[in-house]
Amino acid sequence: MTQTTKASWTSDDVGKSSRASEIAGHTDFSEIRYAQCWEDADILLEALDIQPGHVCLSIASAGDNALAMLSRGPQRLVAIDLSPAQIACLELRVAAYRELEHHELLQLIGSRASRQRESLYRRCRALLSSDARSFWEARPAAIAQGIGGAGKFERYFSLFRRLLPLIHPPGRVAQLLQRRSPRQREMFYDARWNSWRWRLMFRLFCSRLVLGHLARDPRFFHYVEGDVAGRMTARIRHALTVLDPRDSPCLQWILQGRHTLTLPYALRAENFEVIRCHLDRLEWRCQSLEEFLREAGEDSIDRFNLSDIFEYMSPARYEEVLRMLGRAGRSGGRLAYWNMMVPRRRPPHLAHLLRPLDALSQRLHARDQAIFYSAFVVEEIV
Repeated sequence: MTQTTKASWTSDDVGKSSRASEIAGHTDFSEIRYAQCWEDADILLEALDIQPGHVCLSIASAGDNALAMLSRGPQRLVAIDLSPAQIACLELRVAAYRELEHHELLQLIGSRASRQRESLYRRCRALLSSDARSFWEARPAAIAQGIGGAGKFERYFSLFRRLLPLIHPPGRVAQLLQRRSPRQREMFYDARWNSWRWRLMFRLFCSRLVLGHLARDPRFFHYVEGDVAGRMTARIRHALTVLDPRDSPCLQWILQGRHTLTLPYALRAENFEVIRCHLDRLEWRCQSLEEFLREAGEDSIDRFNLSDIFEYMSPARYEEVLRMLGRAGRSGGRLAYWNMMVPRRRPPHLAHLLRPLDALSQRLHARDQAIFYSAFVVEEIV
């Protein structure tokens, strides 16, 4: 297994390595932004349709969706990220899959209550690079609380949960998560959940200002136009009425601080062993997508999980990266990515490189349990 981990890089080092990346010079990547993946791996795997023999590329983030992709048995999977902190998240997860049992992995993540996370970490530490060990051992509180809650995004939701009882008592949150028909969910939302206090709190927490400073980064909203909170309000209504909150690990963590009813794909018991047995096919690198694509060469990759990275690019840079993806991808390959607030889809003049799979994209987005995203895009390399 090839591993390129540089978790001790300085921000200057990141800037040098990722000089082709538009966001690299404007954002601090020294701390964990996302301690878990907030995108729906179930629809990602259906979109990519990974087959044995495929070479895959994934944005690393916290590692969950890259690990989910391993369950499909690709020949090789490369996870990349600009952030050494995010690479450290992935590296600790890989060590945990190797060393721990399934129920212990859930405790280390924070999906299940535990008083032994420090001892679980100690069992994993020998499998970590020196950089990853230094990173985690400088953050004992992150290990003690569960590594899935250690990011800036997760701390934002922790604050949200502390204020939620002022709006909805715990009993009402439990009622929200009861099994209901879509019509019953809609009635409950309108009659019991969507109070003026809820609307006020939700619009505040989902405003551009609060999201930019407490949850993500102000720079991430550079290309966002329009009413951020209004769009998020529409998405949360969809998630609580059209979709079933009992099926959403994302919503359960937001409301309850752990996975209470449903686990993300990579953490489900039935996927644990198959991910573990394919770990030798995974490698990780701390570098920009642009840099990696230049190194990879033409016709080298079959499947791309691109998360929502185009959200942070200008239209011109987005098109430039699409051209690079089209050259690096093999004919018949697929890209999958999310739009949150910034609409990004292959422009018509790049039809010779990429073919939109609109029907598949729309069908999968209709059941996307990642409540933040306005679109899920799947495109095929011509």
